[in-house]
This record gives sequence, C-alpha cells and structure tokens, in this order.
Amino acid sequence: MASNKVGGVVYEYRADVAGLEEENKFLRENVAGLERELAKFRQHPLIACEIKEVFDNQALIRLPNGNEFMVDVAHNCDTILAGDGVLAEQKNLTIVSRINPSKKFDVEKFVIIERPNVSWKQVGGLGPQEKEIKEVIELPLTKPDLFVRIGIEPPKGLLLHGPPGTGKTLLAKAVAASTKSTFIEVVGSELVQKFIGEGAKLVKEIFQLAREKAPSIVFIDELDAIAATRIDIGTSGEREVQRTFMQLLAEIDGFKNLDNVKIIGCTNRKDILDPAILRPGRLDRLIQVELPTKEEREDILQIHLERMPADALDMDVLLKKTEGFSGADIKSLCTEAGYFAIRRNRRSVQQKDFIDAVDKLLNKEDKTTDHLSMFG
Repeated sequence: MASNKVGGVVYEYRADVAGLEEENKFLRENVAGLERELAKFRQHPLIACEIKEVFDNQALIRLPNGNEFMVDVAHNCDTILAGDGVLAEQKNLTIVSRINPSKKFDVEKFVIIERPNVSWKQVGGLGPQEKEIKEVIELPLTKPDLFVRIGIEPPKGLLLHGPPGTGKTLLAKAVAASTKSTFIEVVGSELVQKFIGEGAKLVKEIFQLAREKAPSIVFIDELDAIAATRIDIGTSGEREVQRTFMQLLAEIDGFKNLDNVKIIGCTNRKDILDPAILRPGRLDRLIQVELPTKEEREDILQIHLERMPADALDMDVLLKKTEGFSGADIKSLCTEAGYFAIRRNRRSVQQKDFIDAVDKLLNKEDKTTDHLSMFG
C-alpha cells in the first residue's frame, strides 16, 4: 500500500497484484481463442472424396462430381485402403487425412422399423403358406443347428406373390414376431433415387442396418419397381433403376444362408420380375398367396368375429356374398358392419349389418370400375 498527501488530503493506493494477474490471464486466453478462430477462417476448406486404389505414396481418388485423379498422399496421413473416405487439399488434391465413413442417407426415413406383435393366431386362411414360410424363415433363424447337422443350406429369402390384400405383409410380420426379429419394411419405389448412384448406396445402407439389428427380416414391398425385367431403353432413369437392382443382387449374394438376416420380397406382378432375382441362391422360394376359398374366408371371418359381439349370423349367406373377397376386403367388411350397428344404436352386430356392409363395398367397387372405364 502507498499513500500521498495533497492539499491536506491523504489518498491511499492498494495494489491487488493477484487480481490483476488473474484478469491478465483471462484476457490472454481470450486473445488466444480469438486468434484460433481467426486462423480457422483463413484456412482453405478440404474436399471429401473416396479412394479407388492405392499405389505406394499415391492414390486414385474419386471426387463427388464423379471425376477421378491420381494424387499424392501426405506423409503424416493415416493408412488408407480402397473404399475409404479421405479429405484432400482443394488446389492440388493431396490427401491430408482419412475420415470415418458417414452415411449418405438417414435410412430410417426410407424404411419402417418395428418389432411386430402379430401372432399366427391372427393369420387366417393361409395354412399352406404359413407352413412354408415357417420352414424357409423361422426354422433357419431359430434352429440353425438342424441345417448344419443335415448338411443343407436354407434359402436366403423368399418371394410372396399374389393379388393385393391377400395377407402377404401379414405373413411376413407374423414370422418376424415368431422369430423375435426386427422387421425392416421398405417400398421398392423408395429405392429409386434422383441422382446417379444414390439408390445403390441406399440399398447398401439398408442392408447394413439389417446386419446391425440382426436377427432381422428385410421386407421389400413392390419389388417389381426395381426388379422388373431389364430392357435396353438407354434412358438415364432406366440405367439408375438397373444400378439399384444390381446392388440389391450384390447385397443378397453377400449374405450367408445361415446369417441372422432374411429377405422377403413381395409383388403383385411376378410375371414381370427379372429372372436374376429368382435364381437359386437368391429369392428362389416362391410362395403364392391367392384369394381365399370359401373355407378360408370362413376362417378369416371367425378371427375378426372373435372381437365383435354378433347375433344370429348366417355364415352360409355371408360366405356366398363374399365370394371373390380378399382377406383385406373381409376385414373392411367387418369394420363397415360395425359402423352400421353403431349407427343403429345396437350393442351387437347382426346379419342385416353385414348384408348392408357387403352391398356398400360392392357398390363402391362398381363405381371405381365405372370411373376407370371412362379413361379407357
């Protein structure tokens, strides 16, 4: 402490050395941080590219625009291999560092991932198909040792084909539930992307997701959207679809028969599928799911009626009136009959409700047919 006397008044000065040093340290750190930020702004951005091949101190890289260059590798760069992602200088494209591969897509935006709770008791009128899908999908996932002991390899997947609404998706969900597998559902048309190579990358990432979540079942609906017979049209759109299809074949071939991932394809147009997808070793087991017979329609009706209070139903009349109905149509019929009972303020569903529901559904179908015929 120092003092000074001016005009009879004494001023005292107290020097807080520790406080000044602490403030000085804080300011120095602030300045250093600002200098680091300024250095970042002055740096040139690096370009991300993919390694095609590696030769000693050089590598062949592919840029995002598709161009390929032979470039040098910095001496302090990590070991790189073909297929790795790297960062390179923009001016001379010298490879500076390796980067971890990042997913191009958020795959979960393109697929539905769930653990279904559909039991086999909820599947009606599909006895033969149920038996076959259990043999192809359920047994290899739950008892792989049986196949090892006998010395045979089960199919990698199967194709469900038949008219819409016959229970193909229901079968796939039921077998996923019985095997406690992750159910990954993707629509074929979603795999066709706008830009070159994106569809193939999306397929690759979907199957990578399936491996990560194994045991899993990849269910590809509308398979004909990408697996139709290849033709030499030569348009860029057709070529991109074929690229995506070839990647799908490569992914299926990449699985072992006893892996914990199975593939189920689904289509209403088996006649237009490319033979390559159906050859042995791919989706070589074909399961046809046709419109239900009279006995099968009764089985489906009974499943839905278990949850519905109903009075004095004449099953023979209902089965005759529902000839040509699919499983989805019968479910819709029960819903409509329930609505008629609610409108009539009843606590149970009666025969008249079902008859009116059949008439309503058939009239709707007739109007749709008439509307389509107007357009040729």
